[in-house]
Amino acid sequence: MKPKNPCTILLSSVFIIFLPSLISSQTCQRTCGKIPIKYPFGTGPGCGDLRFQPYVTCSQQQLTFATHTGCYTITSIDYDNQVIYISDPTMSTCSCTQPSKGFSLDWDAPFSFSDDTVFALLDCSTTSSPVYRTGGGNNSTFPMCDSQGASVCSLLYSCEAISRLSLPISTCCVYTPVDLGPSFDMNLEKLQCTSYSALVGFNSQETNPEGWRYGIGLKYKFNFNNDYPELCASCEKSNGVCGYNNSPYKSFACNCPDGLNTTTDCFYEQSWSHGSRFLPWKTRTLSIVFFTLFILLAYM
Repeated sequence: MKPKNPCTILLSSVFIIFLPSLISSQTCQRTCGKIPIKYPFGTGPGCGDLRFQPYVTCSQQQLTFATHTGCYTITSIDYDNQVIYISDPTMSTCSCTQPSKGFSLDWDAPFSFSDDTVFALLDCSTTSSPVYRTGGGNNSTFPMCDSQGASVCSLLYSCEAISRLSLPISTCCVYTPVDLGPSFDMNLEKLQCTSYSALVGFNSQETNPEGWRYGIGLKYKFNFNNDYPELCASCEKSNGVCGYNNSPYKSFACNCPDGLNTTTDCFYEQSWSHGSRFLPWKTRTLSIVFFTLFILLAYM
């Protein structure tokens, strides 16, 4: 058997050594399950905006939203309108009704309810629930039910899962998010309601509650002025993912496809005596590989 050419063995070794560099080892992933992940969210520590990490997490390819009332599956994210949509397993729909403790946002969470979210409180006490309370004077509590939501209540109560409970329509209250208070707390025990339903759209089926889109929409902002960070935009243009480093200051970091973090983007600067040039991460790795191949082939 003819022995292998030493150059051939060395050539194979070069490919084995450099092949992992051509494969993405990016710490921050671009998807969680089937949901694309973009700034300000991330798939783990060091990814996305630090303010959002305690609330939006990716575990075993499942994207979830967490508050002090529980963990909820994120069904989709509308990045154009900056809204995430979640599903509460204890929420009642047209096909299923069940007791619930309610839903609340943490007071310091960087979220607010989207304008298209409608809450309907079900089986509320018409005699003692604060959502119906009225009074005079400076300490009066105005009714929290939206009179224009009567049709929503009527249609929900026509669903078989709810109608079999024989509840009067007066026990339903369409509850607008602005009335949840500064802590965004919907405590059904305090409100003396048995359950609730939430919807974020009618799917062009306004009179058919079975076709409604049930869930909760939560709006987010990038910052006070809601401006997309320039550093993040530059990072993403270079195929990076925006995140933060592990320093005490948690400053911005761009996570690049080769696994490295930079403070700007994924175009690495190489200095020369006559100036500077920028090479993308793949170009840098491929340049090394092809230069090595050229040297080896020249001596084969």
